[in-house]
Amino acid sequence: MPPRGSTARRAEIVRLARSTGLTNVEELSVQFGVTASTIRRDLSMLTDQGLIARTYGGAIALERHPESSLRQRAQQGFDAKHAIARWAASQVRPGETILLDAGTTVGAMGEYLGRVPGLTVVTSGLTTLEALADANDVRVECIGGTLRHLSQGFVGPIAEATLERLTFDRAFLGADAVTAEFGICEAELEQTRLKELMMQRSSELYVLAHADKLGRRPFHAWAPIPPGATLVTDSAATDDDVLPFEKAEITVVRVEGGGIT
Repeated sequence: MPPRGSTARRAEIVRLARSTGLTNVEELSVQFGVTASTIRRDLSMLTDQGLIARTYGGAIALERHPESSLRQRAQQGFDAKHAIARWAASQVRPGETILLDAGTTVGAMGEYLGRVPGLTVVTSGLTTLEALADANDVRVECIGGTLRHLSQGFVGPIAEATLERLTFDRAFLGADAVTAEFGICEAELEQTRLKELMMQRSSELYVLAHADKLGRRPFHAWAPIPPGATLVTDSAATDDDVLPFEKAEITVVRVEGGGIT
């Protein structure tokens, strides 16, 4: 039931803007059972209070999702991330050259790849480098570039130039959030540009994202996911969560600790 009273309604508008990113006037009008004019007055007041920033036809919350550091994210959804990482690592075949993106879920794959014969791992992430530092049988290459301290990954023109000279049997990409409509969401455009190159240079593409990241839009930089890619998530993802991806011709795998759902 929609909250009653203008104060409760405005608080809910801010909550919605923070959780979904873009809030539309017409949708809010229907949801709260008030006129569009009432919603516009709410938005004007919230803007004056510094709680949101207006856009044409809607509102965007200010600083709704400050980017977390990699260390802060490391323990979030730990079991789900490692279940996803184990399944993803099981797809890798001996002798392949694979690309591992930066991020905690993709980085966790490094723990499960040390015994794959003849494997070459190319990575943009310090987490993967650390995980494979003692894996003497794995050839490890770093794409280099400018280090983003928050994500512990390399980006920028040097990283892009390196990718343009390589191809991969499989690429495993992380995401701050992911939607079927827009693709992978990240805090900065240089991150999504790098992910686009990763997708273009790989024969098989996997996007690793636990259920809490599905359908969210915390930032405004995107890398579209092509049809034929595989989204690997965990069993907390509902049928409603994964249906938009399946409609977009993206294969969805939901992984539990002991297997696939």
